[in-house]
Amino acid sequence: MTETDGAATASQAADPGPRKSSWKYIGPGIVVAATGVGAGDLVATLIAGSKFGYTLLWAAVIGCLVKISLAEATGRWHLATGRTIFEGWRSLGRWTTWYFAVYIVVWGFVYGATAMSSSALPIVALFPDGPGLKVWAAITGILGLVFVWFNRYAVFEKAMTVMIGVMFVVVVYVAVRVGPSLPKTFAGLVPALPDGSLLYTLGIVGGVGGTITMAAYGYWVNAKGWTTPAWMKVMRLDNRVAYVTTGIFVVAMLIIGAELLHSTNIVLTSGDKGLVDLGDVLEQRFGSATATLFLVGFFATSFSSLIGVWHGVSLMFADFVERLRKEAVRVETAEAGGAAEVATGEREKSVPFRAYLLWLTFPPMALLFLDQPFGLVLVYGVLGAFFMPFLAFTLIALLNSSRTPGEWRNGWLSNIMLAAAGLLFVVLCVQQIRELF
Repeated sequence: MTETDGAATASQAADPGPRKSSWKYIGPGIVVAATGVGAGDLVATLIAGSKFGYTLLWAAVIGCLVKISLAEATGRWHLATGRTIFEGWRSLGRWTTWYFAVYIVVWGFVYGATAMSSSALPIVALFPDGPGLKVWAAITGILGLVFVWFNRYAVFEKAMTVMIGVMFVVVVYVAVRVGPSLPKTFAGLVPALPDGSLLYTLGIVGGVGGTITMAAYGYWVNAKGWTTPAWMKVMRLDNRVAYVTTGIFVVAMLIIGAELLHSTNIVLTSGDKGLVDLGDVLEQRFGSATATLFLVGFFATSFSSLIGVWHGVSLMFADFVERLRKEAVRVETAEAGGAAEVATGEREKSVPFRAYLLWLTFPPMALLFLDQPFGLVLVYGVLGAFFMPFLAFTLIALLNSSRTPGEWRNGWLSNIMLAAAGLLFVVLCVQQIRELF
């Protein structure tokens, strides 16, 4: 038996887990679904629907399967080994630390400004006579900071559940309101690639809900108190619920794009502002009440992504700093695994956690008032494009090695899905870098 096997067995004896998988335990999946689906993802799906109607619906289904596989692998690593994903990356060599260190600093700086602007857009549309976009953006960032700073995971999860409930109800309501065509919907489940649709297809499969929050899922699993393989069935149910929910979002947005935009040849602004345009279209078609409801859903989508990143990525950063600190003082025992430490909630009160919260909130405000420096955006784009292939291929390496107890290593299906995800994200990575240059 390896050291990892022994540590996992001992911790499982201390935490026998639930007697059976149950819906009442679901939580981290809701958090990752609410965080991973941002306004930009919804706009991209809307535009795909407006250009190709229902034709790319099948891509949304495949996208859900890809995300289920990635998140399941991340959660399985945390539960099977009692170690965090960063500990796993660290075991693959120092190069992973260098990549992650640069990535998380640059990504957080640029993403902070993007998330705040996205959250402010629907507020400006709802209250046009109030403060401008930049002021509302700064306010949403500070609200996110205060909420995550003073609340632990349990409260955070409840807030995310409320917001994803609002998102779900609003998006599905609007999709039903525009009158979906059931024959066309079912026809869209048959794989087809119309001329010029390849990149949109790849974007739907790989883009919705696919960010660093995929890696944060394991940390939320631990923060929930799940730290041993005894929780594996619960985690898998939780994960499936998350990405089935995400899939419903994608299908609903495709329906809205197909019925409301494709049939009338309405063109949206690219980026998050496209959802404001959609609010105007809804107002003209269904009245101000539906438009207002949609803007509330837009805010729930954007702000849930903001506080999700403020919490989840700060938790990852805190683990990153703690791992390096323990290595510096040579704390290397079987009990040094970070999963149990995350479960105590102490990381959420730590200095690195709160330092990264401040990094996400205040320095990015400079980008709200200045044009984003081209060089910084370039580095952000390149590092971000590499992250999902990095996650997929490192999970293959970790879950097929002796680092993982034999019972929980990858089977053939997991390897196929992770390899397919990795290759997909490599193609998207190349395309994104081409667009940058």
